[in-house]
Amino acid sequence: MKTALDFSEIDAGMLAEAGGKAANLGELARAGLPVPPGWVLTTEAYRQVARGLRTSGDDLAERARRHLLEAPVPDEVHEAIVKSYEALGDDVPVAVRSSATAEDLPFASFAGQQDTFLNVVGAEAVVQAVRRCWASLWTDRAVAYRESNGIDHAAVRLAVVVQVMVDARVAGVLFTANPVTGRRHESVIDASPGLGEAVVSGAVNPDRFRVHEGRILERHAGDKRLAIRALPGGGTERVETAEPGLCLTDDEVLELAALGARVEAHYGAPQDTEWAIDHDGRLWLTQARPITTLYPLPEPARPGLRVYFSVNVVQGVMGPLTPMGQSAFRVISAGGAGLAGHRPADPLDGAGFLAVSGERLWLDITTAVRSRPGRAILPRVLTLGEARAVGLVEQLFEDPRLSPADTSLRPFLRGFARFARNLRLPGRVLTALTSPRKAVAGTVRLGQVLDHRLRVPASATPEQRLDHAERVLAGTFPLIISIMPTVITGYGLFALSARLSGVPVPEMSDVLRSLPHNPTTEMDLELWELATRIEPEPFRELSVPELVARYRAGSLPPVAQREITAFLHKYGHRGIAEIDLGVPRWSEEPGHILGVLANYLRMDKGASPSEQFAGGVRQARATIAHVAARAGSRGRWRAAVVRFALGRTRRYAGLRELPKFYLVKTLAAVRSSLLVVGEHLAGQGVLDAPQDVFFLDLRETRAALAEGGDLRELVAGRRDTYERERRRRHVPRMLLSDGTEPEALSQPGGDGGITGTPASPGTVTGVARVVLDPIGAHLEPGEILVCPSTDPGWTPLFLTAGGLVMEMGGSMSHGAVVAREYGIPAVVGVPDATHRIVSGQQITVNGAAGTVTIPEIP
Repeated sequence: MKTALDFSEIDAGMLAEAGGKAANLGELARAGLPVPPGWVLTTEAYRQVARGLRTSGDDLAERARRHLLEAPVPDEVHEAIVKSYEALGDDVPVAVRSSATAEDLPFASFAGQQDTFLNVVGAEAVVQAVRRCWASLWTDRAVAYRESNGIDHAAVRLAVVVQVMVDARVAGVLFTANPVTGRRHESVIDASPGLGEAVVSGAVNPDRFRVHEGRILERHAGDKRLAIRALPGGGTERVETAEPGLCLTDDEVLELAALGARVEAHYGAPQDTEWAIDHDGRLWLTQARPITTLYPLPEPARPGLRVYFSVNVVQGVMGPLTPMGQSAFRVISAGGAGLAGHRPADPLDGAGFLAVSGERLWLDITTAVRSRPGRAILPRVLTLGEARAVGLVEQLFEDPRLSPADTSLRPFLRGFARFARNLRLPGRVLTALTSPRKAVAGTVRLGQVLDHRLRVPASATPEQRLDHAERVLAGTFPLIISIMPTVITGYGLFALSARLSGVPVPEMSDVLRSLPHNPTTEMDLELWELATRIEPEPFRELSVPELVARYRAGSLPPVAQREITAFLHKYGHRGIAEIDLGVPRWSEEPGHILGVLANYLRMDKGASPSEQFAGGVRQARATIAHVAARAGSRGRWRAAVVRFALGRTRRYAGLRELPKFYLVKTLAAVRSSLLVVGEHLAGQGVLDAPQDVFFLDLRETRAALAEGGDLRELVAGRRDTYERERRRRHVPRMLLSDGTEPEALSQPGGDGGITGTPASPGTVTGVARVVLDPIGAHLEPGEILVCPSTDPGWTPLFLTAGGLVMEMGGSMSHGAVVAREYGIPAVVGVPDATHRIVSGQQITVNGAAGTVTIPEIP
């Protein structure tokens, strides 16, 4: 047991031991900030309780609390509390506050995990409050919080902070960054008369103030119908009040904002603070903790306000990327920038428009937002892939800080001309118009060229493998983007047909059903057909881990063993979150595919997907005939042009998935080669395991090959960061460099309806199934899949889905394209769909109107 009579006397070791409030308040006192006097008590006396209860169980928290409340307070602790308290004077009111090492962390700050007792009077009352604080280490909410954040219960240490009470006239909380919009250096203050507990606990509607750069932006009076006040003999009472007007003057608001700025400067990060103003008008700081819900900001490459767009969100990969995955995309982006004449001096640095934050990738789109050509093109591009972002960028166009910086078209035209020339855009479009067989054959040849490039001799040294990886990654974008002129020609002709015929685009969407040359739908259909050919018994009887063990041992029935191996040989480079080369492929971890097969084999089969696919082809042809007839009524030549145009559309639109298919094949090949490099480094003692190489970047890997060393501690730290980011619940779609999330500023629709972007026509009513992770997910035939986003790893679920609701994406996003091909109604870009819809609810999806209806419960 240790005590300290004043926060300013606490040494660094005691601060580390105390953690939480104790550490924060101690630092603030030593920094000269206005913290109430107090002391810290830390003890080992009851830690054996935690050690004895390490194993989680349903009654873990209750048993721990009971043991602590029944255990006697050690004599030396009792004596220290009594002496310290009596030294303050006669019956001085104090606050007794818990402070644990598992709270107020840089990555996880959850106020109220443990208990606080206010206005405690009398030495014995303080002793009992300290005991109850110790016991509150095991509140249900604290135990659940630690488990959700992967914190070992037995490793947690707890201190008790005892502070002299501030006789508060008014109190509340102060955030030094706006917790809703994310805007940095915008103070948000909630205030109410009496003790701050009323504000912190949410028992009152407080006054609210917003301050930015010394200017009060908002003054909003709450009703303040309740105040918590100290009782003369100890304890508190709740008093009904009717406080008109505001409880803070402008001078007090600005003084609070200035204090918040000092606290933030001290810690170097935005802070969530608690404060009080006494009856003499003196301001006291009673608590400071980091705001951990703010998304970290990218490091701006250029001065001024920047606009960032999330690559992860648009790709449907909400989790983080490994350091090697990020490094790979830097090299890929360098190859893309080179097409427009902006190749960086070192490809390992990546293109200037690529940024990393929160272990995720971001595109700096400031140049497009601040140029007139960009303002014309950007919304149209986003309409295809991320429709929800269109309104956000148009909102940014109104921000005077982002007004067009250059009215000249010359830089844009020069860059586009260079890009078009390097891509051979005119020639490829002409080929797509005049020779479809040659155009499609060209995409096949690209795949053959890629396969040749990806081969690495088995005798290659680790250094040679690294050279090869960098060379292949640098050439990836120019190779795969060469498919897009053909794809864009197809979609351009689709739009032309709508204009010539007068038929609205949504009514023509059946033209895009059951498209040829789509590697993702071909993969899904092959997987279903595989399920019809293999022996069903082991898949109906065994768990997925048992199936994996049998497959790896080669002991599945012969047909199943052979067919699955053939499927993985062709598609084993795919996987969940497959854009990250640090993530295992299906060929390495086949559990997802075996689980999907097991689900297929356990369900009653109706019409097969191949029959549905053939029906889609027939429907597409009928729609083409209908659109051509409508065009013919406006002129005979129009009918011929529409038939020609939509025929080309069907030939080329399915190729939209091919660039990503080739990209993922590249990443998988590089991953395989880097595992050999990792094996070499592990053999040299640089790493613990070959897979650890993915927690280095390419530059670090080369240095490790040349110099050796021990990188295990670096890898362990990055794994911890990666796991923390995997638990992040919210990733912005768009972010400004001042921290603002534009989506948080947009106003929701007034009717409360759930709406999104129409993606695949048709109406279906069915049971919703919310799926956050496709691995191990089971979807009964006809259930409506509700998910954040999708990549090809999700699409086997589409074969049994009755409909699709997706939070991300636009009408041309991956999920929308596949849903149309399978003919299932789909609505995408639905805000917070996975929170607003619950599994088991009956919902109706109208894919043409873009609406999702949840029937009211009578």
